[in-house]
Amino acid sequence: MAKGAPLLVLTENEGPTGASALLRQLGAEVRTMPLFGDVEDVLAADEIASVLLIEAGERPDLAASALREVRRTARLAETPVLVALAPGQLSRLEPSGGFDDFIVSPCTPVELYARVRQLEWKRSEFSTEERTKIGDIVIDRVGHEVTVGGRRVGLTAREFSLLAFLAQNRGRVFRREALLARVWGARYEGGARTVDIHVRRLRMKVGDSLPLETLRGEGYVLRAPKDLTVPSGRLAVARAR
Repeated sequence: MAKGAPLLVLTENEGPTGASALLRQLGAEVRTMPLFGDVEDVLAADEIASVLLIEAGERPDLAASALREVRRTARLAETPVLVALAPGQLSRLEPSGGFDDFIVSPCTPVELYARVRQLEWKRSEFSTEERTKIGDIVIDRVGHEVTVGGRRVGLTAREFSLLAFLAQNRGRVFRREALLARVWGARYEGGARTVDIHVRRLRMKVGDSLPLETLRGEGYVLRAPKDLTVPSGRLAVARAR
């Protein structure tokens, strides 16, 4: 399991066979709190949770209410959520409840480990020389391949180059002229609107998973994880030289 951010478990019955105990046995850092406890009592002011696990048992309705309360804490608004339910309560789990996945309790360490790892992977963000992951998007620069949620997306060579360049420069605003110079090359004679066409195609092929924003009068920016609504004044504008 990922090191750094702890797992947050909401439970009314913390015991030796509960999810929090199993997670600790697996080597995870775990914080626990009651279903309707105060997040500030268990997490430091600048701390986030990698996954939120709600042990609902026989009360899926309480799990939904508890989740709404937790979401009021801004830094947990996007945290992936796993809900643990008793076998007889699965039919009462509402798809609109905001849960990313569920598990039947009592659960086994192997299944719990696998489901937590899956949630961590889905929301993870990283960049290496070979691969960049942005939410569900994985950009393989060696294989020149892009997948979204494990599904391969067919991109042209130029579309791939544009996406890879923006991914390597997340959080920076690029004017169309700058993108032409960096991606198409200084000798390209086409107009700046070529960038708009390729951006439109990228959005169509990759879908809502692509956090690519148009800043009117400034250019394009691939938003960084914490910049979901980015004021242009906070970003460095890259201009063609």
